[in-house]
Amino acid sequence: MTAMPTRAVTLDAFGTLIAMDPPAPLLCAALADDGYAIPGDVVEDALRREIAHYRARMHIGTDAAGVAELRAECGAVLADALGPAGPGPATATQMLLRSLRFRLHYDVPGLLDALDARGVRMAVVSNWDSALGGHLARLGVADRFAAVLASAAVGAAKPDPEIFLQAARDMEVEPAAVLHVGDRRREDYEGARAAGMRAVLLDRTGTLRGPDVVHSLDHAATGIAP
Repeated sequence: MTAMPTRAVTLDAFGTLIAMDPPAPLLCAALADDGYAIPGDVVEDALRREIAHYRARMHIGTDAAGVAELRAECGAVLADALGPAGPGPATATQMLLRSLRFRLHYDVPGLLDALDARGVRMAVVSNWDSALGGHLARLGVADRFAAVLASAAVGAAKPDPEIFLQAARDMEVEPAAVLHVGDRRREDYEGARAAGMRAVLLDRTGTLRGPDVVHSLDHAATGIAP
């Protein structure tokens, strides 16, 4: 049987579209500037704890109020992990936010242009809080997508098929006509396939091999049938 032509593409956000500058050096510099002498290894451990808390609690970030609550929680976790020599929760929250600097991966503009030229609809499907759309807007690409689905807003997180199916509904295409591109095997590749979509696994390290593995978004674009 001939595969259904690709009418739409869904893309993971962090690791696929969005990269982040290492936050530990930025946070260390911010702390030092404000007179807090915190060793680098303590800062890195504190950030690991904060990230773990964010992942466990991102589902509360369903709207602006929820995102503010989530950020305050993360700042409190960070402050506690930095110890009594560090800032309090409110200051730690602001320092944390200033240390999270997002950027697009180098190959994103080329992929978006190629898909636009082919008339392929696009959506973002990501395990993120509802601030995701704002991040994409600041990066100048929010208007390229027919839909932006953050797990906290949808109420379903990858690999739950529902978030993928909602993307297909938003783009008004059948799941079988959608290709998902993401960098996590369980959340992205297996989740999309469970929703009846095709999927490719993005491995920017170049170590994985296989018919459904790509090493850049350039490779993903050339492999998408019109």
